[in-house]
Amino acid sequence: TAVAARVREGAEVAGCVVHSDRGGQFRSKKFLRALEYHGLQGSMGRVGAAGDNAAMESFFSLLQNNVLDTGPWRTRQQLRARIVSWIEGTYHRRRKQKSLGRLTPVVFEEVLQSQAVALAA
Repeated sequence: TAVAARVREGAEVAGCVVHSDRGGQFRSKKFLRALEYHGLQGSMGRVGAAGDNAAMESFFSLLQNNVLDTGPWRTRQQLRARIVSWIEGTYHRRRKQKSLGRLTPVVFEEVLQSQAVALAA
């Protein structure tokens, strides 16, 4: 879903980092093949280092409060659509983040890309 959203927007997919914990699903051959197919870079937190996953824990807490706990979901498809809508519409585009200099993730990435283009010129 994330790859499809970036492609729709014309954003680069290859080279993006996918950070995860050491869950079995993130070490499976199927997942690793998907990373390779899309040119994504896998990243895993260290064993026993909870700080490595602090950003993701914060994200999932926000997801829980803003989507999962907002009501009953009649179908998985309904829930999936709401999750994608919240991530793409709110989290990435409207929620300014302190760790990104009070920018949204989309604006922060645009700034990085424009700096890279300027340095390459």
